[in-house]
Amino acid sequence: MANIELVVTRSRRIERLLREHYHAEGKGLHQLITSCEDRLPHDVIAKLRFIASVRNKTVHEDGYRLDDKKGFLAACKACEKELTPRSGRFVWTIVALLLLGVTAMALWFYSVHWHRIDLTP
Repeated sequence: MANIELVVTRSRRIERLLREHYHAEGKGLHQLITSCEDRLPHDVIAKLRFIASVRNKTVHEDGYRLDDKKGFLAACKACEKELTPRSGRFVWTIVALLLLGVTAMALWFYSVHWHRIDLTP
């Protein structure tokens, strides 16, 4: 039962990524992949097909055992990483660096010019 839960939860994450970020349409994972195949990175399509096949076998075939659990998890991680948009991470990195830079410049400015600041009115 644990393999079924693992396979279904990981494949549902990928389905969500395909629907949200690649505007995929369809009922199953194979249909989702086919509907947005032209917008997907080419090196990830084979991994997605592998995940979809394992998912279908796990859910529909009685007595199916997941032999290559590590390979399945590696394929899922690679697909999730490839399908997740990078712009959010990039933007937040830039924001953090700008904030750090401005703070460092302000500290430097005040340390250099502190003796010249007259606080009396």
